[in-house]
Amino acid sequence: MKNIFRFNTLSDFHAFCNLPNPEHPLISLIDYSKVRYPVNDTELKWIQNYYSIGLKRNVNAKFNYGQQEYDFDSGVLCFVSPLQFLRIEMKPDVEVEPTGYLLLIHPDFLWGTSLAKKIKSYEFFSYQINEALFLSDKEEKIIVDLFKNIEKEYQTNIDKFTQELIVAQLELFMIYAERFYERQFFTRKKSSHELLERFEEVLSQYFENGNLIEHGIPSVKTIAEQMNISPNYLGTLLRIHTQQNTQQHIQNKIIDTAKERLSTTNFSVSEIAYELGFEHPQSFSKLFKQKVNQSPGEFRRLFN
Repeated sequence: MKNIFRFNTLSDFHAFCNLPNPEHPLISLIDYSKVRYPVNDTELKWIQNYYSIGLKRNVNAKFNYGQQEYDFDSGVLCFVSPLQFLRIEMKPDVEVEPTGYLLLIHPDFLWGTSLAKKIKSYEFFSYQINEALFLSDKEEKIIVDLFKNIEKEYQTNIDKFTQELIVAQLELFMIYAERFYERQFFTRKKSSHELLERFEEVLSQYFENGNLIEHGIPSVKTIAEQMNISPNYLGTLLRIHTQQNTQQHIQNKIIDTAKERLSTTNFSVSEIAYELGFEHPQSFSKLFKQKVNQSPGEFRRLFN
């Protein structure tokens, strides 16, 4: 088994890549064209104790976060959280000159700032998706300018305003990233629509294969895991394209199935509730009344 490297500090990563020591111990912008991994293996694995944001082009490797592969066919922006497992599959037969930037941020830099807790709420740091954030030339320029502003600030004489000014740039960066991710849900429609179709397929299979009786109503996490994406990514995709979250879709599927059973079978309401994964018929009746504005019994009488 190949070694898994662990980078506890920014200096650890700099040293590993044969780069000069970082100018600031807790935040560093790296010119990606100067990164050289000092290993001959075709596969490299590591865990890092800091956030990283990468804007990379012409990368002769496949990057995998957890079990998912990032698509680097063109310039993209990607985000990695502390303690996230990263695996890189090298392509030694591909000779290209990678370019771009890598911004490293140690969590200690954010202590006592507005970003200390807020950074964890940005969904793109937890996405496990098959595509990274693609950027237009205009969007890429905005990102590079923000990178450079951050670098320029920590390269000047560090004073009591340095951290506050860099955090302000980082917060602006996160807002732009959110905007670009939301834009991508629309511009890369083929990928999004394929995921929506896959969601409907996975949900239908769960309901049709007897999983409700054995395992109960599926959780958002269960459905997302079967799709090999994160719950956050699935929720954002559904919210943007359908204006409903994942839980609402699951509930709608329950109600649609319940309507079919109530109108086409003689099963009692309790039997239908059990078949749909409810431990207590009252919980099923409450949800049905909330969604349909009728009790299950009232709905069934419409078909008698």
